Amino acid sequence: MQPVTPLSTPPRGADSSIGGLLLESGKITPENAERVLRMQKELGIRFGEAAQRLGLITEADIQQVLARQFDYPYLQPGEGRFSPLLVAAYQPFSPQVEVLRAVRSQLMLRWFARGRKSLVVLGIDSGDGASLFAANLAVVFSQLGERTLLVDANLRHPKQGEIFGVTAKQGLSDMLAGRAEMDAIAKINAFVALSLLGAGTLPPNPAELLSRTSFGGLNTQLEANYDAVIYDVAPFATGSDALAVAARAGGVLLVARKNKTLMSSISSMTEQMGQNGVEVVGSVMVDF
Repeated sequence: MQPVTPLSTPPRGADSSIGGLLLESGKITPENAERVLRMQKELGIRFGEAAQRLGLITEADIQQVLARQFDYPYLQPGEGRFSPLLVAAYQPFSPQVEVLRAVRSQLMLRWFARGRKSLVVLGIDSGDGASLFAANLAVVFSQLGERTLLVDANLRHPKQGEIFGVTAKQGLSDMLAGRAEMDAIAKINAFVALSLLGAGTLPPNPAELLSRTSFGGLNTQLEANYDAVIYDVAPFATGSDALAVAARAGGVLLVARKNKTLMSSISSMTEQMGQNGVEVVGSVMVDF
């Protein structure tokens, strides 16, 4: 990223970086930057504090610029085309996202540190919130600087395109059918390290398509290009789709819905995953 040079360049250092980023993002104009610099010099305060005192920016603007300085991108409310429920993008300092970061840390230690790169995020029934959790988890992984690919492997009722505001004609199903290549993967430009592979054309035979041997080769190719490949899949109760994807990834993170998901359903799913050589890495309970 090339900094924008203001009319009068602030001294080198942190304030200079903040000033340049504020200019580049359009938060302040070059003319206003001159006013900020004069106040900064008169009062001996930081550039950002002077801009706030002049009413040119808010504390939220400062936090966003600091996040960019430290390669921790996030968005202001209303910015971008994403779902407002993508809290990792819009509310990165909220208690919900602290929990997401804690889950990320556990996964890094218990799964990815073992050399594994793929993980399935799985709910028992529709409405369990697994797709939304997978989306937020992918964002926090990318904020860590990990090259992250979120794959919408729900070939029945895909949701990731809607969550991220991406309308791609081709996706996973087309790649498995040999009708698309790696260029079907969309870069999510708001996040430096995040990409999305949508579901693509909805097939009449999702379970059979996901069970093809070509999926194994595709997963290997994806793992070679990304640090973390997160699969969102159809709910476990829907059919064998989840088992087919989990067999390729090797591991599953179970998402349960508070006051909704039955313990008997969790036990049944865990047993079936074990019988198919898939490790249940952990489980989380969501309330959204």
